[in-house]
Amino acid sequence: MLEKSPKEWFAHWFDSPYYHILYKNRDYAEAELFIHKLIEFLDFKKEDKLLDLACGKGRHSVYLNRQGFDVEGVDLSPKSIHNAVQYANERLKFAIHDMRNVYREASFNYVLNLFTSFGYFKSEEENIQTICSAAKNLKKGGKLLIDFMNSKKVIADLVPYEEKTLEGIKFIIRKHLEDSHIIKEISFEVEGKVYSFEERVKAISLENFLHYFEQANLECLHIFGDYQLNDFDINTSERLILISQK
Repeated sequence: MLEKSPKEWFAHWFDSPYYHILYKNRDYAEAELFIHKLIEFLDFKKEDKLLDLACGKGRHSVYLNRQGFDVEGVDLSPKSIHNAVQYANERLKFAIHDMRNVYREASFNYVLNLFTSFGYFKSEEENIQTICSAAKNLKKGGKLLIDFMNSKKVIADLVPYEEKTLEGIKFIIRKHLEDSHIIKEISFEVEGKVYSFEERVKAISLENFLHYFEQANLECLHIFGDYQLNDFDINTSERLILISQK
């Protein structure tokens, strides 16, 4: 088993209440439309078992379950899972889990990794290990969906400095590219105390992902560039959405 280091940025930041304040205005309506597109395109069956890998507070797991599906959501953040378990039922379960490790081998028809919940690790070996573990969670013929940013466009559109005020907190956000990682430095002050967090996401390319899939014995079936499932264009697409099969 791969042990998580206490210094890993995501273990601290994702468990912070300020993370959820900063990102509370995400477009969940768009996310739900995307999930409906996936249900239709992949033809989910009610008897299928779905794993929401890096599920956060479980919003998308809950939504999938409300559409009638058997879902398990896992995340590294204890606070997020503590929030999610209030929605649990016979066909919706949550657990604290590091996605670098296998969760339940050969147990799922679909593994979903949604909304750029990948690329956090320091090494390529960990990225490959994560995809290999995701593949081992799948039944034979099962599918892995990765929804990632289009790194090339994100880098081209990078805004080096911005300020956002939410719930009376002024967040100062600085972004830059460093060693093929997109770095976001977030600082703010609450009740006289200064906080500083860093997000570090690897600018993973389509070629990188195809290499990961090859290492995990997955076949890439589809590549899309947005939540409407249009074709991927490296220069203009907002997203890089990949569907592979075991």
